[in-house]
Amino acid sequence: MNHVLTRDERFIEWLERRRDPKDLGIMAALRRGLGKRPGTAIEMYPYVVPFLSQKDSTWHEECMFIVASLFAMHNLPGGKGTMGSVLAKVAQLTGSGSVEARFVTLLDSTREELPGRLRHAVSLAKSKEVPVDWRQLLADLKRWNDYNPYVQRRWARDYWRTPVAGSEDREDENTDPKEVVPNED
Repeated sequence: MNHVLTRDERFIEWLERRRDPKDLGIMAALRRGLGKRPGTAIEMYPYVVPFLSQKDSTWHEECMFIVASLFAMHNLPGGKGTMGSVLAKVAQLTGSGSVEARFVTLLDSTREELPGRLRHAVSLAKSKEVPVDWRQLLADLKRWNDYNPYVQRRWARDYWRTPVAGSEDREDENTDPKEVVPNED
């Protein structure tokens, strides 16, 4: 049985096909959205708007613009998992405690703060050549504002349950094993 791709999945596949060097102009146009309010970089319209629907919420549209601009900045293939696991890998590679502080700030982001903070997080991942799972990021961003902060808890679980340099003893010292919730994945 073939899986029918959702519009969001088709959008990510389209982005992934733009890794080809002949598409450098498209990537440049998409990067113009970095540092701007999502959906205000007109140069992005020809590439993102065809994937939007009249039924999309404003936030869904903004998520598409955010992901497109971030992808254009760092499109290394092979990303798996949430931004929590991405930043845990970055922390492991750098051995720096500042990654955790940035991650906590990212988790605490409002919708307005999120694009800029994500840009810094993705830039950090790029500097350490840690790929991002763009499908997962788009799905997570769409649910960022849910009343139940499921996405933020999942990212936190993925960050602190992934071994980070200097934290091997964290679970033994600070966690009652009865309180550990098994990973749902």
